[in-house]
Amino acid sequence: MFNTIHFEYPYALLLPLLLLLCLRFCKQKNGRLFFPNASLFKKLGKKSASLLTLLKVLVFIALTVALSSPYRQDDIIMQKDKGYEISLILDASGSMQEMGKFDIVKNIVTDFVNQRPHDKLGLTIFADFAYVAIPLTYDKASIKRLLSKINVGIAGKQRTALYEALFMSSKLFASSKAKEKIAILLTDGVDNTNTIPLDVAINTAKKYGIKVYVIGVGGRGDYNPAILQKIAHDTGGEFFEAGSVERLKKIYSYINKLEKSEIKADKYIKKTYLFGYPLSLALLLMIGYFIYRKRG
Repeated sequence: MFNTIHFEYPYALLLPLLLLLCLRFCKQKNGRLFFPNASLFKKLGKKSASLLTLLKVLVFIALTVALSSPYRQDDIIMQKDKGYEISLILDASGSMQEMGKFDIVKNIVTDFVNQRPHDKLGLTIFADFAYVAIPLTYDKASIKRLLSKINVGIAGKQRTALYEALFMSSKLFASSKAKEKIAILLTDGVDNTNTIPLDVAINTAKKYGIKVYVIGVGGRGDYNPAILQKIAHDTGGEFFEAGSVERLKKIYSYINKLEKSEIKADKYIKKTYLFGYPLSLALLLMIGYFIYRKRG
């Protein structure tokens, strides 16, 4: 909070030094009266004078802070252009449990989400069936929270509804007006549900202008590279093979750099003036000063 507080007239903060010098060297000369037991009154007088002096110093400091015109500065960034719209499509079938593949993928995808602050992202999961876990949204926290909770088996373990997942994910863009629409499809298997034909899935993606990046994980015998290559080629995307964790990281990093949002923004500075707080404190201290002085 204090990093955002500034002063319009910072040199005014030096004024308390003048007050302290004056209190030290500008002694007031008063007449003196002598009477018995003066030492007792002298002690009481010193305590009272010390408190009054402290109150005067605090009043002066509070007034000085108010005079310096403190304010809190907040930078407000107004986005002119929206970023990309990206659908993340993840295979959660039983085979993704082998060697902890699904957990590795979740961590890498979470890091990818963190690097897309200006984009709308959606999440589709598939195994025995496909379902849209989160539609396109700017709420990255929801996506990351869900990613941390989903596990293999959430949509079954026996089958791989690959084409259905691409079809359903493409439908997310039905009303989209974004210039750039991307889908990143990751799988380690082949479609074996026959719920949606391959050409229907591809044509739906093409209909909405979606560029599909396809990632095959595991060994070549686990997925059909020809089919995945066709999905990527027909939609204007690219096909990647990831046989290791490092390779998978590099692929997501490559896609992130390749499809980078160019966001134009206007920056505004909002100032909230805070002089009212020290001014109110000075007023309260002055009231306390006069009340204590009157009692003394």
